[in-house]
Amino acid sequence: MIKVSKLSKIYQIGEVETVALSNVSFEIKKGEFVAIMGPSGSGKSTLMHILGALDLPTKGNYILDGESVLNLNEDQLAGIRNRKIGFIFQSFNLLPRTTAMQNVMLPMSYAGIEKDKRQEIAKKYLEMVGLKDRLNHTSNQLSGGQQQRVAIARSLVMNPAILLADEPTGNIASAQADEIMKIFEKLNNQGHTIIMITHEADIASHAKRIIHIRDGKVEKDEKN
Repeated sequence: MIKVSKLSKIYQIGEVETVALSNVSFEIKKGEFVAIMGPSGSGKSTLMHILGALDLPTKGNYILDGESVLNLNEDQLAGIRNRKIGFIFQSFNLLPRTTAMQNVMLPMSYAGIEKDKRQEIAKKYLEMVGLKDRLNHTSNQLSGGQQQRVAIARSLVMNPAILLADEPTGNIASAQADEIMKIFEKLNNQGHTIIMITHEADIASHAKRIIHIRDGKVEKDEKN
């Protein structure tokens, strides 16, 4: 599903070079649940941006679902993001004063899917994450955990190749975090490929494999 080969990311500011990633290589197979873990400044966020086709590496190659991402232009990268990647962010990224249904339908609107079909699919995934009675509640009427459930439902509607979760429990209470991780485990058991960025060991422990990043390099890659 994912193959990263000798990936490096170097930021140049004037005369100063900052190496964010150095010679990173790994593969992730379809159906895996992988946590990428590291302290602040380790390079994990830079790696997340590259895996999410939000940025390109300075060197190396990245193949996602059989397609090389390296030489794509902005429009092509946007297409990959919409078709192949379901994003779940720490800050939820929901539209305020907009209902759960409308938020979940949004990616399908961009893809030109007809309204009746959008509503049917959105309702299905919101029910899957336990929000059957919250379909028409706006974002600001939902708790943090419920907002993250809406974000998970939205990430699933385009049937992406991977779910990419960036610190998905960072803004919610620990009890709600456990509920969100149970949803991820359920999705993985259904066959979804999940990559989760985290700095918390207890959250990473829900994954079946942990890639440890430190100083821009893979320090350890272990089954959980």
